[in-house]
Amino acid sequence: MSILGLKKKQPKTFKVKVGTMDAEMEFSCEVKWKGKDLFDLVCRTIGLRETWFFGLRYTVKDTYAWLKPDKRVLDQEVPKDSPITFHFLAKFFPEKVEDELVQEITQHLFFLQVKKQILDEEIFCSPEASVLLASYAVQAKYGDYDPNFHKPGFLAQDELLPKRVLMQYQMTADMWEEKITAWYAEHRNITRDDAEMEYLKIAQDLEMYGVSYFSITQNKRDTELLLGVDAQGLHIYSPNNKLSPNKSFPWSGIRNISYSEKEFTIKPLEKKKDVFKFYSSQLRVNKLILQLCIGNHDLFMRRRKVDSIEVQQMKAQAKEEKARKKVERQILAREKQMREEAERAKEDMERRLFQLQDEARMANEALLRSEETADLLAEKAQIAEEEAKLLAHKAAEAEQERQRLEVTALKTKEEKRLMEQKMREAEQLAVKLVEQSERRLKEADHLKQDLNEAKDAERRAKQKLLEITKSTYPLIAAYSSPPPPTGPESPDVSSSTRMDFKDSDMKRLSMEIERERLEYMEKSKHLQDQLKELKSEIESLKLEEQQQAGLYSLRSYAEPPYVPHSNRNSAYMAQMAFYEEV
Repeated sequence: MSILGLKKKQPKTFKVKVGTMDAEMEFSCEVKWKGKDLFDLVCRTIGLRETWFFGLRYTVKDTYAWLKPDKRVLDQEVPKDSPITFHFLAKFFPEKVEDELVQEITQHLFFLQVKKQILDEEIFCSPEASVLLASYAVQAKYGDYDPNFHKPGFLAQDELLPKRVLMQYQMTADMWEEKITAWYAEHRNITRDDAEMEYLKIAQDLEMYGVSYFSITQNKRDTELLLGVDAQGLHIYSPNNKLSPNKSFPWSGIRNISYSEKEFTIKPLEKKKDVFKFYSSQLRVNKLILQLCIGNHDLFMRRRKVDSIEVQQMKAQAKEEKARKKVERQILAREKQMREEAERAKEDMERRLFQLQDEARMANEALLRSEETADLLAEKAQIAEEEAKLLAHKAAEAEQERQRLEVTALKTKEEKRLMEQKMREAEQLAVKLVEQSERRLKEADHLKQDLNEAKDAERRAKQKLLEITKSTYPLIAAYSSPPPPTGPESPDVSSSTRMDFKDSDMKRLSMEIERERLEYMEKSKHLQDQLKELKSEIESLKLEEQQQAGLYSLRSYAEPPYVPHSNRNSAYMAQMAFYEEV
């Protein structure tokens, strides 16, 4: 036997690509594999045990079909591509997700598929419910809301709402995000599994949840209808209304379902009710409808029986797993809380450290400033001490000056008294001089008047003498020995004698008047000199009094300076002005 004969023949294989809702897998399958072999391989790979909800779906022409488990894969109408593409999807839906979905992977796959159907508008959802469902989807993806981490715009890349809802309202993406975030913030401390379960609990109440729709006709007149198959039974809809069925056949009320080529027959359990028949366009669709009806009916009957040992074990394990995860979450939450407290304590310690460092720095700066201030104060103290000594010296000098000023003040008072006496005497003398000057002026006026009268009398006497001389001249010439020569050079003896007499009197009188005038001018000049001297002395006394008043105001014990009476000063100044005019 040759070595080649010892080798076993390698089985022929084909490539398969299976896509779940969150992953893609490729397998190498044997040609003889049936649909169940490939399905079990996929379930083992993803760790799924609740296999009765799912199936492998593929596309056939313009519709889809489910891979049959009891028939070879390549013997079915699968695509001839390489690799052959299948989609691992939920084929049947539970009546109550919280009671029937045990495994987390099952729940997660249902969540992803229902979410996609809502976003693709295969399941109708109101705007309010869409926002609430989106908030649970965000909680499942991002965990608890943290405003420091989840900044505005963090949902910009996520598809959370159906396009129909977005087009229905004139709202921006930021406004939708704000509404979703408001609900999202209220889901704190909800785990991913619980958030997905809450999502499914809301979604299962939607009218189109878990319903597979098929176009049918009720009679040969081609009255178009829609057949809906779900976990509750069969429903007949109008083509334009998938929400409210016109007629329903619950699984508990159906006795038999059959089809013959394109005709499909539903026999009610009650014999009194009419059999419902409808027609489909393709035989393949009738097979698919029957397949879904059988699977949903089996699950409907299974739910109403006691769970199998496998399901009970799965539920127990799931319960234990949930309890374990709950404990782990509690421990994790406690550790997270402790870590947050430790971080807060660390931040507090760091903040306190920074604060203490700032305080130490400020204390050092204050110490340096205090040292500089101390040095400056020492210098100021030394300067102040020197200034104090200087001020003490100045105070002593000021005291001596004060004593000198007091003596000077006493002297000034005496001098002031003497000056006042002189002023009074000067005033009296001025009054006397004024009176004397007035009297002299009157005498001078009288003398001038007498002089004028004497001149007038002299002029008249001369005139009269001249007239007498002229009248007596011939008589004198007759009796006298030679007659006097005539002419201008012959003097008149009697006239000259009279004239001499009058001239001597006039000269004497003029000399007396001139003498008295000179005496008066001399006295007046002497009086003016005395007045000027007295005025300068008064001005100097006023200046000294002002200086003394300034010095006395600095000392409380100094006597106030003497201030002369204003009336006396004004009268005196008026008299001085009068004398100056004179």
